[in-house]
Amino acid sequence: MSGERIDPSLRGGAQGRRGNPSPDMDEASVDGLLRSARNDGGDVSEPEGSRSNRLIDIGLPVFVFALFLLAWEAIVGLANIPPYILPAPSVILATLVKDWPLLSASLMVTLTITFEALALAVVGGVGLAILLAQSRWVERAFLPFAIILQVTPVIAIAPLLLVWLEPSTAVLVCAFIVAFFPILSNTAVGLASTDHNLIDLFELYRASRWKQLIWLRLPAALPYFFSGLRIAGGLALIGAIVAELAAGAAGQGTGLAFRITEAGFRLNIPRMFAALTLISLTGIAIYALFTLLSNLFLGRWHDSARARER
Repeated sequence: MSGERIDPSLRGGAQGRRGNPSPDMDEASVDGLLRSARNDGGDVSEPEGSRSNRLIDIGLPVFVFALFLLAWEAIVGLANIPPYILPAPSVILATLVKDWPLLSASLMVTLTITFEALALAVVGGVGLAILLAQSRWVERAFLPFAIILQVTPVIAIAPLLLVWLEPSTAVLVCAFIVAFFPILSNTAVGLASTDHNLIDLFELYRASRWKQLIWLRLPAALPYFFSGLRIAGGLALIGAIVAELAAGAAGQGTGLAFRITEAGFRLNIPRMFAALTLISLTGIAIYALFTLLSNLFLGRWHDSARARER
């Protein structure tokens, strides 16, 4: 009836049923209501379908690669192919174990050059990308030089660098040149792809250019940077191998490229395949490492690293 008074407790209960807290609810009750609302909106744990897809993404390539190795082993055994033409995977593994002291020392030399060149490429590429984003005059002045470094084959300039520099320094410079441009170009694209509405918001609050860079542009460029870093990691390894082949230096400071050349001269084909295996595994490990770093930095907030909700 219109004249009938309603008990306030009943009104609060009706509001609670509609999802609004009653006036006499304490802070703990409100926090519990908010937590339950978030839980009702979806489970924050990883979806079951995402875990199964991840198992397929890892297990399927491993299964296919294992089949490939078994087929390789069977073909070599059935056709009686000698090891100096095509060694079987079992022979390569045995050679890898037998020559591990020699190959591991060369692997450390190649890894040292690769990561030193990659560190220099990150510092130089990110630094130049920031300068290009802050000033169009700098972009117009230095971008042609970066493009020239990208389009010039490293195998063509390696002999020239060997004339000017020591062999170890020349190898480092070659690996740096190869890894530099992917980081520069991807970071520059990321800095330029910042949402213009957010830039306008920062300008509305009179944020300086450096504050825009630190708090807006650099976080927006992180996905592009990690994409370039994954590419540059493999290219730095390739540059180090190519430069070592061009240098052709022997001695204690030799990398895996020289071991491949040496094994070819001695017709030690199993050792050559063992060194190639180490290079391939190193490239896969570098890519996996930077993919893991990308997921750690981007997994909680960027769509490129988060699992799709179903």
